[in-house]
Amino acid sequence: MTHVKRAVLALALLVHLAALYVPRVPGDGPDLFPGADKVAHVGVFALVVVAALWAGLPARWVVPLALVHAVLSEVLQGALLPGREGDPWDALADVAGVGLGWAAAVLVTRAGRRPSGPAR
Repeated sequence: MTHVKRAVLALALLVHLAALYVPRVPGDGPDLFPGADKVAHVGVFALVVVAALWAGLPARWVVPLALVHAVLSEVLQGALLPGREGDPWDALADVAGVGLGWAAAVLVTRAGRRPSGPAR
């Protein structure tokens, strides 16, 4: 992995873990729009999966681990974190994010492999 790819992956993991595990305090305020929480769940899982795959980690490890973490994070939120709740709909959004991140990484990888056409 290059240093840039490692840095991007580290940043993605930091954002991912902060979004999932920082306790909430009463009065954090409402979501920006209805469903914003679900969009955030999709986004943080897609971000870390695409970053990991772009960094060259194998999908056979990244995708299953991300799927396990999708469920486990909701259990941990509900059991251990003040102001947080485990939500099966959040877990479903997390799983959708894993799929979206995996698909995005596949598309980016395929686009990078395409041979350039003849010079005009």
